[in-house]
Amino acid sequence: MNDRALLRYSRQIMLEAIDIEGQERLLAGHALVVGAGGLGSPVALYLAAAGVGRLTLADADAVELSNLQRQIAHGEADLGRNKAASARESALGLNPECRIEAVETHLAGEALAAAVAAADVVLDCTDRFSSRYAINAACRAAGVPLVSGAAIRFSGQLAVFDPRDPEGPCYACLYPPDDSGDEALSCAESGVVAPLVGLVGSFQALEAIKLLSGAGTPHRGLSTFDGLTGQWRHFRVPRDPACPVCGG
Repeated sequence: MNDRALLRYSRQIMLEAIDIEGQERLLAGHALVVGAGGLGSPVALYLAAAGVGRLTLADADAVELSNLQRQIAHGEADLGRNKAASARESALGLNPECRIEAVETHLAGEALAAAVAAADVVLDCTDRFSSRYAINAACRAAGVPLVSGAAIRFSGQLAVFDPRDPEGPCYACLYPPDDSGDEALSCAESGVVAPLVGLVGSFQALEAIKLLSGAGTPHRGLSTFDGLTGQWRHFRVPRDPACPVCGG
């Protein structure tokens, strides 16, 4: 790091759990953020600001007026633009020294597998079960940690799934696949209070920073947040021996 970088990241470097070594690991790290909406906006901005050296932002959707209530990486000037491209521009505005790629298509199949395998950590900021199952399977196959977040109405969820932990579960252990499809997970259908996605996305960014820098202990189990009461609850999630993704 040069003097400018030392000054930019000085408030993190002074933390014993990060120090210069941890900051250098962040600068060398690569995070894949799938979804550049409500959750992906704070994730992209905080990871760029914290000095994660390489970000890949993937989203096929365009910015709409109803997004602006909560998706803080976008503004009115971005209406109609691709969300990944818009979030990339906002993140570069915070830290132009980051290497940020915008993937303006829906990642699936071989493209998803390749993007996951190239990353050091993956952050699932989508809002559909189908996407979450696909991302989870790709992370499991590639052995890449997955930081999963969800936010709807006044309720938030956070979980970290690390395939490198032989006892660790995967997303399919927590939510076994069935035929329910993508029912009632869309903010467009169910609504969401604006700061909730910022809260959950910020926690996702924190977990990714911990995983990349080696600071602290990664989150375990499932944490849920009730925005109406301000209460967090934590649940232990065991690995399912019959899980179709990681069982056996």
